[in-house]
Amino acid sequence: MGLMADQPAGQEPVASFENSLDELEKVVKQLEGGDLPLERSLELFERGMALSDLCRKQLEAAETRVEMLIRKDGKIVAEPFRPDKSENA
Repeated sequence: MGLMADQPAGQEPVASFENSLDELEKVVKQLEGGDLPLERSLELFERGMALSDLCRKQLEAAETRVEMLIRKDGKIVAEPFRPDKSENA
């Protein structure tokens, strides 16, 4: 198996995110090609969904770390980055 599904223990989260995003882009390109058997398309779709979820979780973790660093400095008030939530609700 040539897929790098298991991350080495010492790998940086940023490198892991970049790898996941890169693999997700490759999966999308394969699916867009449209010349795959149905079973392979389903496998790729499932992998793409897993990678998408992984990237989302890594972004949320990075957001939390940034907020903690800003708070630790004490000079800047943390403003959570929430692109999916409207402040005008």
